Amino acid sequence: MTETSIPSAEQSVDEVNEPTAATGEGEAAETGAGTSKKAASESELFAQSEIAADYIEGLLDILDYDGDIDELVSGGRPVVEVVGGRLQNLVGQRGATLEALQELARLAVFRQTGTPSRLLLDVGGYRATRRKELAAVAKNAVEKVKEHGEPVRLEPMSAFERKCVHDVVNAMSGVESESEGVEPNRRIIVRPAD
Repeated sequence: MTETSIPSAEQSVDEVNEPTAATGEGEAAETGAGTSKKAASESELFAQSEIAADYIEGLLDILDYDGDIDELVSGGRPVVEVVGGRLQNLVGQRGATLEALQELARLAVFRQTGTPSRLLLDVGGYRATRRKELAAVAKNAVEKVKEHGEPVRLEPMSAFERKCVHDVVNAMSGVESESEGVEPNRRIIVRPAD
């Protein structure tokens, strides 16, 4: 992917940078390690979160939803958090609507800056809650792999969900993870490390 390109609708920015195994290959691509690509400054990332927040605020106005919007930079990426009551419809089933809104916000940032964004959108704390659930799923899969010595295939997940699982698995010794398949059926396999 070049500086001026943007992922297709089937391929999110998270997915492009997703780790494929315990080696953390995606992390090197994500941080630009070993490349001449310049990382965005904190002020540029905050500007991206402000653009996305304005876009999301416009959508909330159209939908007549009330919510407080916070823009911040966390973990080297722009973040927009929406909190308030009556926001579950913005999350959707298993976060599907949230993922779509995130892609729209990323496109709004790209349209104004000409640079792809790794913006993370959260509504009602959904991502934090889901991250905890996925950590438990990952730990359970690791326990099964260590107990039986056989690979474990997890259910299909979004790019965000897969990254959460990869992060947990990669932090544990004796196991590794990789993604397989094609969206929307892309899943993680946890196996004993070689």
